[in-house]
Amino acid sequence: MPLQDSPNRWSIPIFAVTLIAFVAESQLTQYVQIKLQYQQPYLLFYIVHSSFLILYPCHILYLILTTPHTPSQLWNSVKIAITNRLNEDVRSTKFPLARLLYLILALTAGITVPALLWFAAIAISSVTDVTAIWNTNAFFAYVISVKVIGLEWEARRLVAVVLATLGVIAVVYGGTTTPESDDTTISSVTLPASTAHLAGNLLTLIASVGYGAYQVFYKKYAALSSDPDTEGLGCSEDYQRVPVADDGRRGRNNSNDEEDIEQTPPFGLHPNFLTSAIGVCTLLLLWIPIPVLHWTGAEPFALPRNWSIVNAIVGIALTGSIFNGGFMILLGLWGPIITSVGGLLTIVLVFISDVLLGTTEAFNFWTVSGSTAIIAAFAVLAYDIVRK
Repeated sequence: MPLQDSPNRWSIPIFAVTLIAFVAESQLTQYVQIKLQYQQPYLLFYIVHSSFLILYPCHILYLILTTPHTPSQLWNSVKIAITNRLNEDVRSTKFPLARLLYLILALTAGITVPALLWFAAIAISSVTDVTAIWNTNAFFAYVISVKVIGLEWEARRLVAVVLATLGVIAVVYGGTTTPESDDTTISSVTLPASTAHLAGNLLTLIASVGYGAYQVFYKKYAALSSDPDTEGLGCSEDYQRVPVADDGRRGRNNSNDEEDIEQTPPFGLHPNFLTSAIGVCTLLLLWIPIPVLHWTGAEPFALPRNWSIVNAIVGIALTGSIFNGGFMILLGLWGPIITSVGGLLTIVLVFISDVLLGTTEAFNFWTVSGSTAIIAAFAVLAYDIVRK
């Protein structure tokens, strides 16, 4: 029985679940910090990103229950794929542990730094500006793909990305009013509102560029060669990968099981392994700032006061894991351009959920037209998938 499932079969359902998970994560995070008054942004970040580690074990358990493959066979499929992906010498069968650890550290840094910059910016700038600037990462992902990967400028994709960016600006700024400025307090230092606002916007801009770069980095250096490389989706052959050795090792499990096994892991298992590895790396290393933040007074540590907060945090961790796991899978399937533009649909869904939950009444021409622009931009890029 082959391990590999059809990517096209699962890509749209995973995309839908990813969008829903992001909306749920956003609403739960807002509920915890505003309604329940548990304002521990770094601790929440640490818990959510550490929870990524559950994805690979859960995927393995699912495959054990639904297929005849053993855990050792499934691990060997991932191990062989990583070996062929990361070894410079395609004839080598040595597991590239050092390269894998470096890749995991790089991926952890790539996904952590933009998130922390976002948390820092949201404390000193307006939510409106931070949201708008952050979501320009779709544009930066395209520019970086062109400059770093060497993709050619393509008018349809460029128009779609710009249209999506303008749609974000319309949704975020449409119908908003500028509140009166107050000084902003960061730890024990009080900054003028204008200075803090500018600093927050600059931090968000850096975070947005960094997140766009992370998406391109993942597609170029981490995604498997078995992931679809369809022209026009930002994941063409310009994303060079280490070729797969064809020396008799293909499709052969060289373990003690002495069984034939597919070299390509089951659909989604490789990105879920990397996402879980990011979770382990976060758990082991990124607890260090917690006591530092406590001692400096930047974020005094406080345990949840009641079970309502605990349950909400568990919900944030689960939905955050689902979102990031799905996002990593889609990066491999669709590439950074269409995935980042597709991610902008979360703005539309969050806005709709806010309206349904009664947390906003900003339903006007700008929000409707901006949402329509984002949907249209994604439809333009999704057309490439349909016609392939």
